[in-house]
Amino acid sequence: MMKKRIGRIIKIALLAIIGVAVFGTLVMELWNWLMPGLFGWHAIGFWQALGLLILSRIFFGGFRGPSGMGRRRLRDRWEKMTPEEREKLREGLRGRCGKFETPAAEPQTP
Repeated sequence: MMKKRIGRIIKIALLAIIGVAVFGTLVMELWNWLMPGLFGWHAIGFWQALGLLILSRIFFGGFRGPSGMGRRRLRDRWEKMTPEEREKLREGLRGRCGKFETPAAEPQTP
C-alpha cells in the first residue's frame, strides 16, 4: 500500500516538473519569437519566462482554484440566507471590512 502511494507521488511530481518545463519553454519561445520583432524588446531566458508565467497567474488568475468555485459556493449560500441572516453577517463583517451598502431594490416590471 505504501509503495503505491510513493509511486503515485513520484508520478505526480514528475508530471508537475514536466508541465512546468513545457509551459516555461512555451512562454519563452513565444516571447522570443514575437516581442523582439514587434516591439524591439530583448529575448528572455527560461527562468524569466517562468517568472512571467507566475506573475501573470498572480495578476490575472489569482490562486482561487478552477473557475472560482469558492465564489460560486459563497453566492449559493448567500442566496439561501434570510434577510435577517444576511444582516447579521454584514454586522459581523462591518468591523473587519468596512461598510457594506445594502443593494437598492430592483425595480419591478409590470
